[in-house]
Amino acid sequence: MDDETFLSRAIALSMENASSARGGPFGAVVVKDGRVVGEGANRVTDSHDPTAHAEVVAIRAACAALGTFDLEGAVIYTSCEPCPMCLAAILWARIDRMVYACSREDAAAAGFDDAWFYEQVAKPIDARALPARRLLEEDGRRAFQAWLENPDRVPY
Repeated sequence: MDDETFLSRAIALSMENASSARGGPFGAVVVKDGRVVGEGANRVTDSHDPTAHAEVVAIRAACAALGTFDLEGAVIYTSCEPCPMCLAAILWARIDRMVYACSREDAAAAGFDDAWFYEQVAKPIDARALPARRLLEEDGRRAFQAWLENPDRVPY
């Protein structure tokens, strides 16, 4: 199979979702070694989960199917350029490559404008719209120290 075939599946998932009103009009497919290992459609509204974007749903399904948190060697096909959260999830999953159909501008025209989120991520923490206060630094660092001292830790 080729990129167009897998991307067509992601688009089909987005179309099904657009028609069913289970979530937004987004679909994603994760492929590894030439086979689909995870699929997802946006489930934000029906699952009451603001993180249930198509890419995140597909990544979760792929990781569960493969029994791993590392999707190195995989490709994600998504009906639209990912939002900052989904892009971060794709990067955290160590996915090798992404293929997408619509742009963020196309999404914005349909009412899914992520420009503000991109702007916020680029700002220093103290310049963001979300107020943030740092406390208990030393206490917080103890968890990192415990992690570093644990010989059974699984790096990721």
